[in-house]
Amino acid sequence: MTVEQVTIYTDGACKGNPGPGGWGALLSFQGQNRELCGGEIHTTNNRMELTAVIEALRVLKRPCAVTLHTDSKYVQQGISEWVKNWQRNGWKTADRKPVKNADLWLILVEEAERHEIDWRWVKGHAGDPGNERADELANQGLPGEQL
Repeated sequence: MTVEQVTIYTDGACKGNPGPGGWGALLSFQGQNRELCGGEIHTTNNRMELTAVIEALRVLKRPCAVTLHTDSKYVQQGISEWVKNWQRNGWKTADRKPVKNADLWLILVEEAERHEIDWRWVKGHAGDPGNERADELANQGLPGEQL
């Protein structure tokens, strides 16, 4: 069976932290693009970064080989390095404090398990077209900012 290749760029935005937040995702598959965005009235930037990834993965109908670009070290390092220890420690950090945003991390782990994902960090606001578009979508998703 052929596993389909999908490229995803995600971003989160927040006006104030906490404050109104938005998330955006750009998915590319076989020359086609799909754009997603949304937001919450009261949230944090990290929650919006996580939500962008979750929502992007949720729209994939079947297991895919995903190259996922995020400008959030929190997301990239969290899923690539920290999450296994958090799970082993009962969703506690190394200093025994509850993991922030554990509700979203649990969802992300579940969504990510369906796919083969290459997690890539990209520097934000540095001219990468996919990241720039995800940023625009995240800002479009801010409550009251929809066009």
